[in-house]
Amino acid sequence: MRARKRVFAAFVLATALATAASGTAATAQPDKGPKFASDPTTLVDTSIGNNGDGTTFPGASVPFGMVQLSPDTQLNQYASYDYKQNTILGFSHTHLSGVGCQTMGNFRFMPTTGAVTSSDPAAYGAKFSHDNETRAPGYYGVKFDNGIQAELTATQRTGQHRYTYPAGSGPENVLIEVGQSNGSTYAGDVHVVGNDTVEGWLQGGNFCGETGKERYRIFFSAKFDHAFSSFGTWTDGTLTPGQRDASRGTQRAGAWVTFDPAQKNQVGISVGLSYTSVDGARLNRKAEQPSSFDKARAQAHSTWQDELNRMRVAGGSTADQRTYYTALYHSLLHPSVGSDVDNRYRGFDDQVHRADSTYYQMFSLWDTYRSQNQLVALLHPDKAADMAKSVLHIYQDGGWLPRWALGNSETNVMSGDPITPFLVDIYNRGLLDNRTSRQLFDALWKNVNEVPADQSIFRGRDGNPSYVQNGWVAYQNLPGYKYGDSRQAGSATLEYSLADCSLSTMAAGLGYQDKAKTLASRCDNFTKLWDPSVASQGFSGFPVPRNADGSVVGNPDPTQTNAFHEGTAWQYQWLAQQDPGTLFGLMGGPAGAEQRLDKFFDMPTVLTDPAKAASDSWVTGAYDYHNNFAFNPNNEPDFHAPYMYTWTNSPWKTSAVLRAMRTLFTDNVYGMPGNDDLGATSSLLVFAMAGIFEAQPGSAKYVLTSPMFEKVQIHPEHGRTIDIEAPGADASKLQYVSSADTNKGKLRQSWLSHADLLKAGTIHITLSDQPTNFGVNAGPPAMGATRA
Repeated sequence: MRARKRVFAAFVLATALATAASGTAATAQPDKGPKFASDPTTLVDTSIGNNGDGTTFPGASVPFGMVQLSPDTQLNQYASYDYKQNTILGFSHTHLSGVGCQTMGNFRFMPTTGAVTSSDPAAYGAKFSHDNETRAPGYYGVKFDNGIQAELTATQRTGQHRYTYPAGSGPENVLIEVGQSNGSTYAGDVHVVGNDTVEGWLQGGNFCGETGKERYRIFFSAKFDHAFSSFGTWTDGTLTPGQRDASRGTQRAGAWVTFDPAQKNQVGISVGLSYTSVDGARLNRKAEQPSSFDKARAQAHSTWQDELNRMRVAGGSTADQRTYYTALYHSLLHPSVGSDVDNRYRGFDDQVHRADSTYYQMFSLWDTYRSQNQLVALLHPDKAADMAKSVLHIYQDGGWLPRWALGNSETNVMSGDPITPFLVDIYNRGLLDNRTSRQLFDALWKNVNEVPADQSIFRGRDGNPSYVQNGWVAYQNLPGYKYGDSRQAGSATLEYSLADCSLSTMAAGLGYQDKAKTLASRCDNFTKLWDPSVASQGFSGFPVPRNADGSVVGNPDPTQTNAFHEGTAWQYQWLAQQDPGTLFGLMGGPAGAEQRLDKFFDMPTVLTDPAKAASDSWVTGAYDYHNNFAFNPNNEPDFHAPYMYTWTNSPWKTSAVLRAMRTLFTDNVYGMPGNDDLGATSSLLVFAMAGIFEAQPGSAKYVLTSPMFEKVQIHPEHGRTIDIEAPGADASKLQYVSSADTNKGKLRQSWLSHADLLKAGTIHITLSDQPTNFGVNAGPPAMGATRA
């Protein structure tokens, strides 16, 4: 698929003059060089990652929308849509992109013809071919083998359906499943209202099976565009024609409505969702009701076109652009709007509240604090601020900060302390007002020093008792926890240390000098795990998990699985980016650290055959977390590892590793090397291809690397345009930054603060095909209040 080109000479001139007059950076492009795509939505393929690894979905959504209306080919699986399958069971309204556990898939609608004889989706599922699918941002269409055409689009809080039935097929039905989802479902009711509406709710939860106790409730109101002629409901396998109400038994609850084919052969449905009530779902549906399906589709397309133009690129191959724009698309699906149009939301106390701004939910924090949070904050500062305020509401309503929030429930999934750098990053970008900042700091201070009394609801930092006392999380195999920090004591210590160090900068900024000093003293707690006697692959000294008495836990071999979450000590040794100088000192200095990095990435192969290094030398399985010593680009703990070269004498090697990593992302269904985790992996790729990345979460500082496009243009909401120009940039070649210039002159360091990036205007990067000295001894400073 090729991007269409357009040139509006008069418009460009007028825009340039208007921009000059207003003092903002011009968005017009010179006639020479590659052009930006006229419609970047045509370069997005929502099937990328629709397999067992990426776990993305192909259906219709708008940016950060409450609704993700998408087909399901299987149930109780990580991805409810698997590209290799050929039967669709229905179209459900909620999905999480790239999630690593089964969840959501709520309120599944399915068009059928003929008599309704079964509530089992295995009986009424329809065969289809990918040749008969149409996918685009905000739209999904498929024609089943039985001739039924299904089309889906979405607004922020509604799903829009249009089903076209083949002539002469008999009664036309829509089946609505309420009591069975892709994740665990515990209760649900359905009600047929009058002759054109069906409403209901369900209760779900038990995400990843951590505590098994968290629950969320969600409601819907579906209005059809014309009256149905008959209806019925089911509980489990019992179907009752003419009955209006049904409740979930042990498996299912649903309703069906039937239309007279003599009336018309097309059915339109508008479905409003809400997490507060059926009344809220009805309110959302009425408020966002489009005048027609086609207008809803056009509006979703326009919204995505604007969104993708917010960080557009020019140059590179068509495959490069398809890969990039699809990653950008996936990066901007979550967190999801959780409040109704009147700003009411359901809090973590299971009560309905009203916020003073949009309330967001679905926070996959362990994943997103490393990459996706920064992208949202760059492109949508207002939304990032509202997301931080939403987390404050979680604290105010529930009493503690979340770790992995699903709807209005805390799942306690994953380990460490991701909420702290997540919020500090937003604060350090200057996006929070003083009152909100202080309220959030109080919540964070409590989180980093205390433990919730009832860990079955919020676990918090369950390793705090030993960590605060000794500086490391003491290993405990606590019953009832799968992801407990005390069980993942090695990685939790490293995550806590990074979090506390980042929080020290917020404390200092707010004038809390004593607390800043206390927190800054924890910046180097990673050193308390360091054992210089442990040797591996020719290197000595690695982090080891410890018991309360300081003794080593388990097998200290850093290539073997131990108390590190989804990784080994070889991967986690780099999670000390808040103070690379101290870390490298443990490794024998920058030269020793560089040698260790070279081994980690197999640098000789990276420089001779980048694709071979990525496919043969690195960890390649999406879930292959265990017993490895090489770079794992598929999983979040290693996201920053390529950038650790920034503090060595060879910063250019970061660009080489990123070029090799790029080969793992392709423009087909298998184009993601691991779970996207609500846009975390996609955001990593977006930044890598654009040539900027925050390697130290919480610092609000971007490291510069060689862009993979000749032009990257960033349009922050309400901000000035940022142009990154890198003539000759080519993702298929090893290229390195030779020099960088901004509107303020030559850049003498390898990084830009968030504030400086916003004011940079045009960043001109000169590239070389040979290693350069750019950035040597010029990396970002160590984090911490006393050295910020």
